[in-house]
Amino acid sequence: MDNIIVYVDDAAYALQMLQPMLPSGDTRSPTRWIVVGCAPRVTHRVSKWVTHSARESWRGKWAEKVFSQLLPLLQKEGDTVLTQLAQSTLCAQTESLIKTHGAARVLDARRPKFGQDLQPVTATQAQESHGLLGYAAALAGAGLLVATD
Repeated sequence: MDNIIVYVDDAAYALQMLQPMLPSGDTRSPTRWIVVGCAPRVTHRVSKWVTHSARESWRGKWAEKVFSQLLPLLQKEGDTVLTQLAQSTLCAQTESLIKTHGAARVLDARRPKFGQDLQPVTATQAQESHGLLGYAAALAGAGLLVATD
């Protein structure tokens, strides 16, 4: 059985990345999809006013909504789908899942966010850092667009 670990934080973006990976032929091995939901972080200001159980409840509702959009596509081919929420660092979670389920391919299907570096999902994943240069390039590009109008 082929194992694929997929990290998602936005269902629409993940669907675009998963679509080419779905098998379309009759001769294929069964796949176990392990979908890990990476819920958006709660800001410090909000966390002061919301209890831990309310945050966990919100994360559960968020995960249910995202997983309900992804599961029909992945289960359509008759594959096994396991879902869970990210609990620890993503590298540690990836290692734990590989120990539990065996060798697996890892897909980072999280939507990139401007000005925010995403945490790597494996120890060998290249960390993309935008930093100050990324902001300067975006500002220059926006200025160029305004100047051409």
